[in-house]
Amino acid sequence: MSPAGPVDLLVVGGGTAGIVAAKTAARLGADAVLVEEHRTGGDCLWTGCVPSKALLAAADVAATARDGARYGIDVGEVHVDLARVMDHVRASVRHIEPHDSPESIEAVGARVLAGRARFTGPTTAEVTHTDGGTTSVEFRHAVLATGAAPTLPGIPGLAEVDPLTSDTVWDLRTDPGRLVVLGGGAIGCELGQGLARLDVAVTVVEGAARLLPGEDPEASAAVTRALEADGVAVRTGTAVARVRPGAGVTGTLVLADGDEIAFDRLLVAVGRSPRTRDLGLEAAGVRVDERGVVVVDDRLTTTNPRIRAAGDLTGHAQLTHVAGSHGSLAASNAVLGLRRTTDPVVPRVTYTQPEVAAVGVATGRPRRGVRVVRLDHDEVDRAVVEARIDGFTALALDGRGRIVGATVVAPRAGEMLAELTAAVRRGDRPRDLAATIHPYPAWSDGPSNAALVEVRAELDGPLPRRATAALLRTRRWWTDRSD
Repeated sequence: MSPAGPVDLLVVGGGTAGIVAAKTAARLGADAVLVEEHRTGGDCLWTGCVPSKALLAAADVAATARDGARYGIDVGEVHVDLARVMDHVRASVRHIEPHDSPESIEAVGARVLAGRARFTGPTTAEVTHTDGGTTSVEFRHAVLATGAAPTLPGIPGLAEVDPLTSDTVWDLRTDPGRLVVLGGGAIGCELGQGLARLDVAVTVVEGAARLLPGEDPEASAAVTRALEADGVAVRTGTAVARVRPGAGVTGTLVLADGDEIAFDRLLVAVGRSPRTRDLGLEAAGVRVDERGVVVVDDRLTTTNPRIRAAGDLTGHAQLTHVAGSHGSLAASNAVLGLRRTTDPVVPRVTYTQPEVAAVGVATGRPRRGVRVVRLDHDEVDRAVVEARIDGFTALALDGRGRIVGATVVAPRAGEMLAELTAAVRRGDRPRDLAATIHPYPAWSDGPSNAALVEVRAELDGPLPRRATAALLRTRRWWTDRSD
């Protein structure tokens, strides 16, 4: 297919950002063409969000069964068949895949080309089709949405042990034996805990001083306790010096302090790098920085005003919901000439058990003029009855008392965070949250009760107490006079 004349929007990449961009443009009546080299759906569908959460669901079942005794339930020995677990994972992907398929994209009016796009100029590209041949495409506007791939650091000896990544771990069908996870961020913690709950011997190694180094220190501590309770060995605060290969894919991780950790498989989860090579970006006038990140402004416009970028390759948070928001914004700005800017309020969740959910200003490292209100979940009745009190809600408040950030650690923290994200966007105060009727007993009592702590503290101040006392005296006088 050779589009007749310039298309309104060329989308390069068929992950979340690209799919949303193409569908948005088509629904607005624009002529949109999406180019994807492998398969639509991107990392989220095939190797990220969907398979990892399916794995964690199976892991939760196994952990709950083992934990039944504390609730007075004995379920006996738990047997894990990893091959069948991975069948469940693949079935979950297949169930969702139609929503991201080329057919779903074309159903709203966009066109899909299977192949690799390379820019040949500021408004032109060439598509090399997967089944042979090429197509030249002229475009009025374009959106780059090629995402990111797992980073493999230049550790001596690493490549010789054929390390697993978040892309390839799904090929496991049997117990990998001693599994070392290199990286204690969200991906490393989720996969490490999930596989440990499925009877895999796991060690998580993180060079920073603690797991989840970007989160509230108390959240990191809670996750560390949870992983260790599930049998994960946690090593933090020491870098990896080299990998000493063994037979096949086995080897030994040699740490900078001289300690050694033997493994049967090594899973690398130290971050993701943007896929921006071999796209002809120089010919298109699109600049990337030293990390390969596409340089964009707050409207996602690149150094070529005809080309925008969306999702993981922009240097913004590498999260599926960010990619979806970017795709919509980039497409509507491009085809309608709007000037919408990216939303600075971005929630994030690490789906360990307990989950760690956060938004806005960091509660563990509050900046000047920000104070933090914390509520431990031993004061949340739902947490008490489920015997899951190792969590908390923290609210960051600015000098005007507005909620500017939050962290929640709880089994359903991701769901609890939605209300707090809306509160941050609106500039709500704790009294707004506390005045809203919440269902009882629910996990949402955490944010609600944390807000009540602040409201009660405000009412206990000298001026409110004097005002309340004066109102009470006036009310008594009026009531007695009426009698």
